[in-house]
Amino acid sequence: MLYPELYLQLEKARWSMETDIPWAEFDGSKLSDEQAQTIKMNAITEWSALPATEMFLRDNQHDSDFSAFMSVWFYEEQKHALALMEYLRRFRPEYCPTEAELHAVRFEFDPAPPLETLMLHFCGEVRLTQWYRCASEWHTEPVIKAIYKHLSQDEARHGGCYLKYMKKAIELHGDVARAAFAKIGLLMASSSRSAKPLHPTNLHVNAALFPNDTVQSRLPDPEWLESWLTQQIRFDEPWEARVVGGILRNLSNLFEQPLETILQLNRYRKALAASVKENHVVPDPAV
Repeated sequence: MLYPELYLQLEKARWSMETDIPWAEFDGSKLSDEQAQTIKMNAITEWSALPATEMFLRDNQHDSDFSAFMSVWFYEEQKHALALMEYLRRFRPEYCPTEAELHAVRFEFDPAPPLETLMLHFCGEVRLTQWYRCASEWHTEPVIKAIYKHLSQDEARHGGCYLKYMKKAIELHGDVARAAFAKIGLLMASSSRSAKPLHPTNLHVNAALFPNDTVQSRLPDPEWLESWLTQQIRFDEPWEARVVGGILRNLSNLFEQPLETILQLNRYRKALAASVKENHVVPDPAV
């Protein structure tokens, strides 16, 4: 089981909202109302770890190890929401999310294949690591800079944890797991070719609620993400290259294959898909 090891690893790295955030250094002249609004939106988005955890527990009843790890992941993700809300409560209380705004992002996700979902959230952590790092550089107010730095480091650690579960899945399911990871990896690494950056919070997850079935669609301002990335923190091509590079490097190590470009990943994905089909392998992650 990975959970005992990962629990200790994350416990050692855990930061205190009371003592590790430099609250006394707040400089109100360096925080605009526009920036406070983006902090509110990120706080609500982080709150969506609640329905994501419910999804993970439902779809991974066969895997007690991974389900136990959710206790740590859920705690730390909700702590992110709380830290951002505490910042607003102290310094811009009029921007604090209401309970109704938080509850709006709690809705049921349709069942999905656990292996694909695992890879999707691994890529999401890689992306959030860079989004928050970029946000920390964009802000000039010292306290929120420190908060985003802590959040970015947490997301990087979470990505490492998911990667270990992906390695375990390959040991158990071989090419079935590799094919699932390569398929989702290609999708998430190709986001620069689409109109929107792909992340678990802006993907459709409940067909019956379409089009109001993404986390972003349920925010007070559903259009905020694109504006935040392109017009505010300026998450441009060099930053996007870090996301794609992170996905490719980790998949290269995971598959023990040289995957330096999206094209190479696509070729490998096609070969895996053909192999799985030829051998009539039926994905059954519950084994």
